[in-house]
Amino acid sequence: MPTYYEDIEVGDTYSFGDRTISKAEILEFAEQYDPQTYHVDEEAAEDSLFGELIASGWHTASLCMREFVEHVADEAWLGARGIDDLRWIKPVTPDDTLSMTVEIVDKRPLEDDPTIGHVDTRLTAYNQDDEAVITWIGLGIVARRDSDES
Repeated sequence: MPTYYEDIEVGDTYSFGDRTISKAEILEFAEQYDPQTYHVDEEAAEDSLFGELIASGWHTASLCMREFVEHVADEAWLGARGIDDLRWIKPVTPDDTLSMTVEIVDKRPLEDDPTIGHVDTRLTAYNQDDEAVITWIGLGIVARRDSDES
């Protein structure tokens, strides 16, 4: 059953994840989309600011988005207006296991379109040591129930 705008309350929280990221995944993503040396070359990474191979922040964000879609964004979630306040807090390294928390931080109806509402979510992902690694505010668009169903 879809989670419509009317079903969502500010303060609602969802927790999910336990997704382990492998060295092979880090390398594959980085080679295709973000080939900076500390993402694709273990030796070069050792001499970098990070001191070891790390996942691209875009890889981490993509992984979190996948988990969000699988655990929160059902068919009533129609898309997004963007993301605010994206922060990569701590590097993700091979064999890190990520879990996520999503909190509803704001919601408001659209007066000029009664079929949708805006729902803002704060996603934070944590590694296996409970350290935050990434956070953002997602600016979601969620379907409203038909007025005759309410």
